[in-house]
Amino acid sequence: MTLDYNSLLMALAVSTTCLAVTLLGSWFARRAETFLLTGTLGLTLIIAGIVVYGLYVDDPKTAFAVASFVLFHAGFAALWGAGSQFLTGTLPRTATVACALAAMLVSIPPMLAGYDGLGFIAENIAIAAMLFGTAHHYWRARAEAPAPLMGITALYCLTATSFVLCAGVLIADGKMVLGAAPSNWAEDFSIAISIASMTGIGALSLALHQWRLAARHRLDAITDPLTGLLNRRALFDRHGHGAMGATTAVLIFDLDHFKSINDTFGHAGGDRVLKVFAAELAANCRAGDIAARLGGEEFALVLNETMPGRAELVAERIRRAFAKRDVYLDDETLNCTVSVGVAPGLSTPLDFDAMLSAADKALYAAKRAGRNRIELASHLHAVPAGAVRTGS
Repeated sequence: MTLDYNSLLMALAVSTTCLAVTLLGSWFARRAETFLLTGTLGLTLIIAGIVVYGLYVDDPKTAFAVASFVLFHAGFAALWGAGSQFLTGTLPRTATVACALAAMLVSIPPMLAGYDGLGFIAENIAIAAMLFGTAHHYWRARAEAPAPLMGITALYCLTATSFVLCAGVLIADGKMVLGAAPSNWAEDFSIAISIASMTGIGALSLALHQWRLAARHRLDAITDPLTGLLNRRALFDRHGHGAMGATTAVLIFDLDHFKSINDTFGHAGGDRVLKVFAAELAANCRAGDIAARLGGEEFALVLNETMPGRAELVAERIRRAFAKRDVYLDDETLNCTVSVGVAPGLSTPLDFDAMLSAADKALYAAKRAGRNRIELASHLHAVPAGAVRTGS
């Protein structure tokens, strides 16, 4: 091996270290992104593998080769696991370990048996397979951030292809016993591609981190932090312009006697009750429906594409379900109730403010009539608890 090859190995170690530092720094900035930590671990193992492989280049002892294989396969398997973790949110520990062990089982035995050429062929193919698998994970997640994720996918595929070329050249040469580290144009090309890819993946990872951070800020801006529902601002952004269709209904919910709950159990107890109701509200949402917290103990539900009479039935179902829920506060079991104002869709379109105002008036009518009931805005006759009026 020439000094130039050793210099390439050193450059690869440096670029891989830079990528590892980039991922670790991003993880420190956002600890919830644990795939970054998994990726950092994988890159650290790969860096160690590069160092050990450099020792093998200078002194081709089997022990150095085997050690580098172990480190490389563990590292690339961790990168594959990090890609899966990015896609699904969960690290597949068993699959990651199995991936590393499978790669070791196909490459290390030939090396120990003296067929180092066959060992390097198996190593290159195994690494290429793990890199293609990693690329596939990011490709499947591309909808989240198309530009950086498609770039990362392409770079992983390019690096994997360079390892395939290394295996292909060794197969073409037909040498199952080398006695030294492989030395050919494909090896040089693979290292050069890997250096460029590590640099590019590092830059794209930073872009991806900023993309996700901006998306998180946008989500935080429209989400109620206590309940996880949309907030008032988001509700008006979605429905505050234009007329509501005849199949759209607006429901407003207000928890009964909420001030006394806060006074008795403190704000922590009140927050617990709000979360329980929010969960009940969310459970009754279909795709396309919008649930939001308007503020305090007041919530809204916008039902889209709903049939006549369904809004009242949904309101009654939520009212009953919440009244049956046991809320445990300070070793006590509390049963709470909610009042509901319903503004069903009308043949004459109304804007969102008008429908919200109608539902709000119906809500206060329900409060005045004794609470724990629903009231329809289309006819201000109270609906007793346990009953729903749908006539005019």
